[in-house]
Amino acid sequence: MSSYQKEIQVRFGHCDPATFVYYPRYFEMLNGFIEDWFEEGLEASFPGLMHHQNIMAPTVHLDTDFPNPSRFGDRLTFKLQVVKIGRSSVNLEIEGSCQGQPRVTFKQTLVFMSASERKAVAIPPDIVHRLKRYVVEPARKAKPAAP
Repeated sequence: MSSYQKEIQVRFGHCDPATFVYYPRYFEMLNGFIEDWFEEGLEASFPGLMHHQNIMAPTVHLDTDFPNPSRFGDRLTFKLQVVKIGRSSVNLEIEGSCQGQPRVTFKQTLVFMSASERKAVAIPPDIVHRLKRYVVEPARKAKPAAP
């Protein structure tokens, strides 16, 4: 298992007047990060999927937490892991941190769908193969000690 990582610098435009990241900007950062992952990690760009395979992968569910604030000038490391691959969907966990301190976490579900029919479709096999590079191994339950 590996994760996809990318550094994102907090820019002036990401911040409110107090120089903290204005929370909707995290969603813009996330969207750009996911587009980069598709392009670089899955070798399947959003435009390429839509124009050549008639497939899109919109977000259908998103949980977000903001455990610590980020400020102008911070360099956030976004890290993505695949939690589950379904027939037409993929569940992701993404953390944005700065020097090891979590700043934002996302649990996101993407669904692959026909761009023209707007119905779920099976994830193409080549993409499933590349998704598996990022699957997080389930934690093994510790066996209770024998009495």
